[in-house]
Amino acid sequence: MPDSLLAALGDTLVSRYGVSGRHTITANEGAAVALAAGHYLATGRPAMVYLQNSGIGNIVNPVCSLMHERVYAIPVLLVVGWRGEPGVRDEPQHVFQGQATLPLLEALELATFVLDARTSDAEFDEIVAECERAFVAGRGAAIVVRKDGLTGGEPGVYTNTYASTREEIVNVVVDALAPSDIIVSTTGKLSRELFEAREARGQGHGADFLTVGSMGHASMIGLGVALERPGRRVVVMDGDGAALMHAGSLATIGAAAPSDFVHVVVNNESHESVGGMPTAGATVDFCGLAAACGYRAVHSARDTDELVGVLAGIKPGAGPVFIEVKSSIGARADLGRPTTTPAENRDAFMRHVRGVSGGGSD
Repeated sequence: MPDSLLAALGDTLVSRYGVSGRHTITANEGAAVALAAGHYLATGRPAMVYLQNSGIGNIVNPVCSLMHERVYAIPVLLVVGWRGEPGVRDEPQHVFQGQATLPLLEALELATFVLDARTSDAEFDEIVAECERAFVAGRGAAIVVRKDGLTGGEPGVYTNTYASTREEIVNVVVDALAPSDIIVSTTGKLSRELFEAREARGQGHGADFLTVGSMGHASMIGLGVALERPGRRVVVMDGDGAALMHAGSLATIGAAAPSDFVHVVVNNESHESVGGMPTAGATVDFCGLAAACGYRAVHSARDTDELVGVLAGIKPGAGPVFIEVKSSIGARADLGRPTTTPAENRDAFMRHVRGVSGGGSD
């Protein structure tokens, strides 16, 4: 699973091996660990799983109940990007995760090492030797990579042929909203673009919950809001990588059937916020998946012109509605970040949700 701190590694792997066979990008980090288990069972050789430290939560189950030496004793090498390292300035969603990174890995009884730009060849060789000793004992090992710990590599260039940018798509959705509508936006650049869209219009940010962390869970946050506020339209703006990360949530939404729920997946077929490495979004039939999960209406738009028509055609109470809209890869170089804190966003959002009548209980 891609991470910006591991871009040199990920880009090199894509350049050499593509995204199948020897190098596979999975939907989430736990799935990557399970894939590594299958690789070991078939070959007797440990696999490497790379991930951002925010994905440690997703690996806890397979690491503890599958890989651990007191269960199947399946060795794996984890290479972990250390976002939010104490003493290194980072975004608020990474701060606590950064503090907890080493304690979490050690609590999982993984042999844990730190790699940075000052690590010498001799020190790296010793890390490798320690990892190999852990593997022989049936243990996993984790190499935690500090900022700038990995550089160089083979640069990756990720593109697709779609015409509309994600920021243009965000603006189309914002323009289609009613004042009482609610947005829950996914992790990464999409939330940053939504924040700037509101700034440009002077609208304030109370209607938007910016899911700055917890990748893949925006749709469940939106469902929780929708179930408590029937009659209010809730629009979830998701990404293809995030939607795939916890795709089972689509089935939960379909079963719950919130009638004013609109789920927009902006599909650029990449993990763009962490470098642009490919997702399975190029091969997944998102609309077919949503329909099978029980969404009452599904639509696909190849650009913003088609999206305008789709949004205009949505009738109140027709949901849950699923919209896939294709997007190019890329963002403005001067794209800013939210200037409000997560707590300020939470409070403003809660005031907006509670302040307009629409049913439900507090």
